[in-house]
Order: sequence, then C-alpha cells, then structure tokens
Amino acid sequence: MNLSFLGATREVTGSCYLLESSAAKIIVDCGMFQGSNFNEGKNHEDFQFDPKEIKAVLVTHAHLDHVGRIPKLVKDGFHGEIFMTRATKDFARLIWDDAFTIMRENQEKHGVPVLFNESDVAVAHSLCRGVNYDEKIDVASGVSAIWKDAGHIFGSAFIEVVVDGKKVVFSGDIGNAEAPILQDTDNLGKDVDVLLCESTYGDRLHEPVDVRRELILDLIKYSVDNKGVIMIPSFSLERTQELLYELNILSEYDRSLPQMPIFLDSPLAIHASEIYEKYPEYYDEEAARLHCLGDDFLNFPGLKFTLTKEESKKINNVPGPKMIIAGAGMMNGGRILHHAFRYLSDPVSTLLIVGYQAEGTLGRRLYEGAVKVKIFGEEIDVKCKVKAIGALSAHGDQKKLLEWCGSGPNLPKKIYCTHGEPHAATELSHRLRDIYKIDVEMPEMGQKIEIN
Repeated sequence: MNLSFLGATREVTGSCYLLESSAAKIIVDCGMFQGSNFNEGKNHEDFQFDPKEIKAVLVTHAHLDHVGRIPKLVKDGFHGEIFMTRATKDFARLIWDDAFTIMRENQEKHGVPVLFNESDVAVAHSLCRGVNYDEKIDVASGVSAIWKDAGHIFGSAFIEVVVDGKKVVFSGDIGNAEAPILQDTDNLGKDVDVLLCESTYGDRLHEPVDVRRELILDLIKYSVDNKGVIMIPSFSLERTQELLYELNILSEYDRSLPQMPIFLDSPLAIHASEIYEKYPEYYDEEAARLHCLGDDFLNFPGLKFTLTKEESKKINNVPGPKMIIAGAGMMNGGRILHHAFRYLSDPVSTLLIVGYQAEGTLGRRLYEGAVKVKIFGEEIDVKCKVKAIGALSAHGDQKKLLEWCGSGPNLPKKIYCTHGEPHAATELSHRLRDIYKIDVEMPEMGQKIEIN
C-alpha cells in the first residue's frame, strides 16, 4: 500500500491524501487551497492522479479546505462513491453552492475563472453517501473505514482506514477541549500503524475554556460603553454556532448580556444552523438538555438574521453599539469585507478573531498587527482594536493534540504531522517524539510512502 500527501503539507489548506492498494485507489479529503483570494490559482492545477481511476472519496468534515475541490474532481471524471457522516453530507451541499456563488461573483467582477459549475455540484452530491459514527464501511476489496467523532465541527470525524490488514488513521481536524454543542473527541483505536495528525495549533495553547464567556462579555460591555461595533469574521460551520450558543447562555440564563443588536450576516451560517436541528443525537449532554427543554440555543432576543444583500446593507443604518457576525472566516471574501471597509478605521470598534487565519489572508495580516490594509482597492487605516480568543477555536491546541495522539490502548507506530504551518508542525513533532518516543515526520508536498 502507498500513501501520497497531496495537500495540507506544511500549510493549513488543500487537504488531500491518496491511498493506493492492489485493489483500489482512494482519496481522503479533497479541499481547496485558501490564501489571499477565495479561489486560489493552484486549485485549478491538474490533480496529481487520474480522477477516473479513483474508487472512492472519504471525507472527514465539511470545511472548504477539506471538501472544496470535490466538484472539480467530478468535473475531471470522478464517478465513484463519496463517504461522509450524514450531517457532513448536508453541509457539503451548502458549502459547494456557496463556493460556486462566490466564484461566479468574482468571475463577473474580476474575470477569475470558476473551479466548477452547478451541474458538477449536483453530481457530486448525488454521489455522496451518509454514514453513522462507528459504522464499518466496506469501501473496496480489502479496504474498510470507520468514522469516529473528531469533536471539531458538527458531523466531523477522524477516519480509521484498514487496507489489507494495515490501519491508517486520518485525523481531519481535531476539536478544541470542551467545545459547546459537540461531544468530546473519541479516543484513538488500537494497533494504529500510521497516524496523520493535524498540527494547526501544534505550537500554542488556548486560553482556559472557563474564561470564554468572560472574554466575550467584557468585549461586549466595552462596545456598549463606547458605542462601538464588534466585527467577527466567522466560519459558517461551528465557529458561528458556538458563538451563538455562548451568547444564548449569556442572554437567557446568565442574564448578563447587555442589550445590543447582534446581526448574523451570513446566509451560509443561517442555513447551516438549520441542519443542527436535524441531528440532536450529535449534541453533547448540555446541548441535549437545552434541546429537550425546547430552547433553540442558536437563537435569542436581539439576534437578527440578514439573509439578503438588502438586509445586510441595512445594518449600516443601525448605530453602534452592535455586533456583526459575517463570513468569510479568514476575510478573503464575503460580507465581512464590507463591514471591515466601514469600521476598521473606527478607534472604538473591535475586530474579534475567533478562528485560524491562513497565511496570505487579510485576517492573518490584521491578526499580525497590520496598520494599513487594502479593501476593494482602497487603503484603510486600521485604528480599531484587534483581539483574538483562542478558546473559541474549533481546533485543539498543542495539549489537546498531544493527549489525543496518546489516547489509544497502544501508541501509533508512526505519526505524520500534517495540516500545519512549518513552525507549528515542527513543535508538535518534537513534543510527540519527546513524550512518546514515537517516529514522527513532517511530510513534503507530493511525498509518497510505502506502508508494509
């Protein structure tokens, strides 16, 4: 069996891995590369394999950097089955439709080519098969797979793949500790021959989760006192819902949330939130309790949904204080740019970073302290406060990743640190070697290994 690393090597986008056995070729994840532009040029490059020869695609979760190129795979000739959890199947269609809408708008405005079209999305979704957690799926002759709860986003999984008796585990993205709504990350199984472990936050620790609500509340109180605007560029899957959950608790149970209008200015996030209602069996104990009490924990007084562009534009007429939650999460497109254009120069406003910002994105430049940025071709002075709350990240930190890698009945024989920038992947690799005395490697893009 051979394993090739075709994305998310020494970077945090474009996840894609190729497993080749004597019986079949299988892809695990097929994500978009993301950077300064929504639709990066290298997404249009030919795959490093023939899509017509791929038997199946196994998907860890529905974030764009893990599923974004699957319709392109279809466009280029793939016609096999696509396996993912049932919630991921629902999310994937939303993600692909939204991506196509953004690409089409960029094509009309800037002449940027689209990666796939609506018919490719329809065909891709028709090939999807929803699976349950812990359900063993026979993918091909001598190849089986089991999806285990990764605790990253709703429906996310790490996948145990057994090929001719050898077990390879693909982490996807491993969730943060004590994330609201989600159940805890499952432990690794036994006898793992090769583990591919994400390393997004392999070099840092998040704030303790018990200060999450306090940080949010302090920020809101500051904005109310100063009549400022809180801008939150948020990923439409999970980050937004976790934030709404915390705001719901502060509003309806803690009773400490100051009165201010809160706008969810993301059609994708609004539609994604509806999918949460379909799968209460995925909820953790507290979310399940609220659900049984009839509490819609993703809605509360003062929250306003703005589906249309016209509704979004009306947010401008509402004076501060106010909070605006909008995509895209890395500020490389979407409605958040319009709000940033208006309020980044306002010294009493705040940009709150709640998710990972990839290298080359506007969000990353602001996170690293840029004092001037360009939006819509105009230079903007950054005078607002820029803050980040790591405890709201959907990714586990170094401590969580280390604990998860050692959570099985026995240790993996080999670990590859993927899905992390060089420093993060290196730090995690060193810590894994020091603690567990395991053979750990950071793969290169295009590297192929043999698993005997």
